[in-house]
Amino acid sequence: MHKLHTLLLLILAITVDGSSTSEVNTMLPSDAISLLSFKSKADLDNKLLYALNERYDYCEWQGVKCAQGRVVRFVVQGFSLRGTFAADTVTRLDQLRVLSLRNNSLSGTIPDLSPLKNLKSLFLDRNHFSGTFPLSVLTLHRLVTLSLAHNDLSGPIPVRLNSLDRLISLRLDSNHFNGTLPALNLSFLETLDVSNNYLTGPVPVTPTLSKFGATSFSGNDELCGEIIHKPCDRHSRFFGGSGGGGSSAATSSSAPLGQSEQGIVVVHSPIKERKKHQSSGLVLGISVAVAVLVGAGMAVVVVVRKKNKSKQGGRLGEEIEIEREKTTALEVETGENSNNSAQLVRERENENDVVSMMKVKRIEEIERAHKSGKLIFCYGEAQPYTLEQLMRASAELLGRGSLGATYKAVLDSRLILTVKRMDAGKTAATSGEVFERHMEMVGALRHPNLVPVRAYFQAKGERLVIYDYQPNGSLYNLVHGSRSAWAKPLHWTSCLKIAEDIVHGLAYVHQASSLIHGNLKSSNVLLGADFEACITDYGLSFLADSSPTEDADSTAYKPPEVRKSSHRASSKSDVYSFGVLLLELLTGKHPSQHPVLVPTDLHDWVRAMRDDDGSEDNRLEMLTEVASICSATSPEQRPAMWQVLKMIQEIKETAT
Repeated sequence: MHKLHTLLLLILAITVDGSSTSEVNTMLPSDAISLLSFKSKADLDNKLLYALNERYDYCEWQGVKCAQGRVVRFVVQGFSLRGTFAADTVTRLDQLRVLSLRNNSLSGTIPDLSPLKNLKSLFLDRNHFSGTFPLSVLTLHRLVTLSLAHNDLSGPIPVRLNSLDRLISLRLDSNHFNGTLPALNLSFLETLDVSNNYLTGPVPVTPTLSKFGATSFSGNDELCGEIIHKPCDRHSRFFGGSGGGGSSAATSSSAPLGQSEQGIVVVHSPIKERKKHQSSGLVLGISVAVAVLVGAGMAVVVVVRKKNKSKQGGRLGEEIEIEREKTTALEVETGENSNNSAQLVRERENENDVVSMMKVKRIEEIERAHKSGKLIFCYGEAQPYTLEQLMRASAELLGRGSLGATYKAVLDSRLILTVKRMDAGKTAATSGEVFERHMEMVGALRHPNLVPVRAYFQAKGERLVIYDYQPNGSLYNLVHGSRSAWAKPLHWTSCLKIAEDIVHGLAYVHQASSLIHGNLKSSNVLLGADFEACITDYGLSFLADSSPTEDADSTAYKPPEVRKSSHRASSKSDVYSFGVLLLELLTGKHPSQHPVLVPTDLHDWVRAMRDDDGSEDNRLEMLTEVASICSATSPEQRPAMWQVLKMIQEIKETAT
């Protein structure tokens, strides 16, 4: 029997390079054939001493670990392997979790890795691989560790890296990558190195990239930006040095700090920057104080007290709870028995691998919770309440919208939440799996001008999305709710402050993810405890069916290409909706009351609706011009949201 297997191995070594092996393949396990095929191309100096004496001997080969007869781990690092990483070899190991070929002398291009759907850790660093970034890697959605460092790879770093939303370690250093750095926003990312390449332009200011120091980007002489403390060349002002020229500048190719050549930019709004808005925020606060009901004022007191209490205690408890969940996740085995899991942990080469496994177990634990109908908390948050406690909370209907009903829920602990109950009829076409993936993306977004999604739930057709409660109502109520028919619109500085907050939030959504809002309107802009504008319901329109019976309130904000055809909304649709919303702010008139005017007549209409004394007419004209540009009929004529933000900031500079 041993002689027979030895003979088969010799036959395979001869025929695996090209001639037919169908008869041999039927007698050898497919995983063994894949490993031997890899060896025939990558081990020209015969460093790997593989011998097949029994049917499952390959599970005992150097660097190979199996679970239930299938290869789940292939680590052959530092073997001085010389050759190529050929296609249809190791890539056929469809149960592979860990692949490491690091620190060898392999050359050529990296093959198609898309069949490795279960791969979690990929180490190809310190070889001589050439070509561009292997796009097949972007299909490996379970990947948590990716290292392509110290190779000869070139070309751009793809923007679609953001699709690998489980990544916690990304090393692309010491290659020949060029072009601009994409606006990476990966919630779990803890290790990043793109140093010693040929990257150019500003480093986008995203929540993810802002976590890393200048050393992560060093050795790229043409990179600049605030993250690496290197100024970029100033770009021309939107309205020009002497005023005017605003319309033409709206389509200028110049970009603000953080833009990439692919049009990707993240505009970050740090807390210290927000202090600059105190004067305009004061005016807005005075305006809102008149419009807000006494009950809302009491809600502010409750929220402030809760915030003060949480500052004194609770943060430590949350951190302990998170660590406890991670420890539990390590002990929970998914797809492999617990003994095998412990063995894999002990055999990790470095600390990053251990962290990677912890993150993967945490994600897989969440996936099991999805299927069992549990309340899922986003962004690694601890669980402050249970589904049962949420269901027992007192509820007050806040309103009904195009996606469902929204409630104010007060838990026994006095915690106040906003709960959106999705309309089952409008989201029925969205599968449970799609809903879960989409809510993971939406729930990962964090920005001062977004109402954060804290948790979500689905089971038996019921879908809930849980947000922080915003105490001061919506922008719709501020502009329309308690105002008399002859009341003046908000002061222009308040309009400017609100507009800037909204654009900050939208620019972040567009450029830190592949999402859009899709349903922007004044009722979906809420006012926080400090009267800052915060966007809600972002990304949820994706889950709803396109319906010709959509409510008139939402239709008034929709651009022509969405209203008159079956086209899905895009980022340019959000720009149009913002233009309409800005006119609503300036005039106090609901979009259903907006006349159809050419841009030259739009300013006169805005002035007539405001009945101002004309002292700030120049700045009001600038804001009206922004609204006109954003609400252009053709989506190609509308600016990107980062350009809109630049316009708003230029107007603000003229007011200081």
